[in-house]
Amino acid sequence: FPTTDQNVKVIICSAQRSQINITEWGDDVRDISEEEAMVIVNHQSTGDVCTLMMCLQDKGTVVRKMMWLMDHVFKYTNFGLVSLIHGDFFIRQGKAHRDKQLVYLKEHLEKYYHSRDRKWIVLFPEGGFLRKRRETSQMFAKKNSLPHLTHVTLPRLGATHIILKTLSAQQENGSVGSNTGTRNQTVNKSKGLQWVIDVTIAYPKARPMDIQTWIFGYRPPTVTHVHYRMYPIKEVPMEAGALTDWLYQRFVEKEELLAHFYDTGSFPPPEGQKEAASRQMTLDPVWLCMVQSFAFASGYMWYNVLQYLYCCLF
Repeated sequence: FPTTDQNVKVIICSAQRSQINITEWGDDVRDISEEEAMVIVNHQSTGDVCTLMMCLQDKGTVVRKMMWLMDHVFKYTNFGLVSLIHGDFFIRQGKAHRDKQLVYLKEHLEKYYHSRDRKWIVLFPEGGFLRKRRETSQMFAKKNSLPHLTHVTLPRLGATHIILKTLSAQQENGSVGSNTGTRNQTVNKSKGLQWVIDVTIAYPKARPMDIQTWIFGYRPPTVTHVHYRMYPIKEVPMEAGALTDWLYQRFVEKEELLAHFYDTGSFPPPEGQKEAASRQMTLDPVWLCMVQSFAFASGYMWYNVLQYLYCCLF
């Protein structure tokens, strides 16, 4: 698969007290913004979502047509209701819930993904923040003779496997994967997943930013780096064992990318290239102010609602 020119984009967040710049590397995912894709991302903090949302603003209709998988705790935040209306999926972590959650995920995808004309679906296969899962992941890796990872953790297969089985392959009669039954016209027109986009987020000095940093901008000007690599769906195995190996290899590559970044301050250039072409874009400050105002207003209203409920109960 030919690698596109390395692309660099700087987004200057002028609506905040400090500049939060984002530099993009690797494949140019704008070329496939209108095709269906599964996006797998390493997970370090709540700021990862903000970073992705900023990156995807200039990727066609991706932001409007994407579905997120997130921890069920976020259902009870100020943006939980918006995500519910948008059709995102809240997944409950833990062995006790794992099997049922995968069944619920499959049902959710069959009900909402195509009926709402979704194009991209985003998930964090590590199943939690790096700082919380690293020690457990390393113990599991040692026990099973798997690679020792420091900058990422070993991914979990469950949600990735369900998404691929449910959304990727189509039969000649237009049904998705191995699903049976009558589908509406929107589903029959869908080509299914065509890409897996592997996204690696790197923060300077390995210091992740959280949502509070994005909103209040109290960190000095900083640059977050985002690396993309695209895989045609035909290169991604569907059988569980082979898919596990493939997914592990992606995170081993993430480990190598991040190790190079923390050593040099940049991701390695694509094979055969010495320098990267760059592109700079500044987001509309009016748009940024509107987004920030909405975040503050919704947070304030949510805080008052929680206070009211607490007073009523206690």
